[in-house]
Amino acid sequence: RNSQGAHGAMGKSTAPKPERTGMAAGLNKGFIVTRREVPPRPSSRRGSRKSVKVNFVREVVREVVGFAPYERRMIELMKIGSASTYKRALKLAKRRLGTHKRGKKKREQMQEAVSAMRRKG
Repeated sequence: RNSQGAHGAMGKSTAPKPERTGMAAGLNKGFIVTRREVPPRPSSRRGSRKSVKVNFVREVVREVVGFAPYERRMIELMKIGSASTYKRALKLAKRRLGTHKRGKKKREQMQEAVSAMRRKG
């Protein structure tokens, strides 16, 4: 098992660990060593850079392909505009995408799409 728990580091900055005591038992047990600064891994940078080309390609794909069925259902729920349907849209996204965070992000994207539709006509 790794030292970061069940889910790994996941991009969160951890507090500095206390110095080792040199004893074989206790909270900070272990051999005393000098800690070295480890550079961030490429996986922790994922999604941080916004490329103009990538955004353009995603925009074109969205125009050509349109929305997935669950996304269309989310848009319909959001057009109603009540708090309960807004929450229902999150629940739907969460079920389809797996995590609460992804669901919230998708709901924001669909909200943008709804507002863009209202601006157009």
